[in-house]
Amino acid sequence: MKPANTQKLIYTALCVAIGLILPQIIKLIPIANIGAIISPMHIPVLLSGFLCGVPFAAFCGIILPPLAFILTGMPPIYPVGISMIFELGTYGALTAVLYRTTKGKIYPSLIGGMLGGRAVMGIANAIIFGVAGNPYGISAFISGAFINALPGIVIQLIVVPAIVYALKKARLVPAVQ
Repeated sequence: MKPANTQKLIYTALCVAIGLILPQIIKLIPIANIGAIISPMHIPVLLSGFLCGVPFAAFCGIILPPLAFILTGMPPIYPVGISMIFELGTYGALTAVLYRTTKGKIYPSLIGGMLGGRAVMGIANAIIFGVAGNPYGISAFISGAFINALPGIVIQLIVVPAIVYALKKARLVPAVQ
């Protein structure tokens, strides 16, 4: 294995570990449904998009919800976990693609990845809820993806770029090719 792939594999494992630990810390905050509000799994997946490239970042996003369910029971695998698999997988892959396409521009990559992931989550929810015979319309999508998640979105827009900038300054982020 090339040294660059070894580094990406290590970063991916670290992001998966953070994605498993951070929700456990966040749920100590005594607020109902805090995980849906803060979205702690999203931060390490978005970071993996900047650090690891498409296949590793997509894997990070895809593996986190079922692994978290197996180890902690949260998120419930149906319906939330299934839609999160698609959402987080898209976050990782799309952020990585956009980061490379924009030649290292952090905010356009982050915002594009976040919007794309939420769109995929909306489509997944529409299918999942539709098959179950439950309505899932645009108001439910806007409410769940943007209004209820606004604190998490703000946190992601502050924390993720700060970490990426710090890692760039420390020369721990692979060069954009």
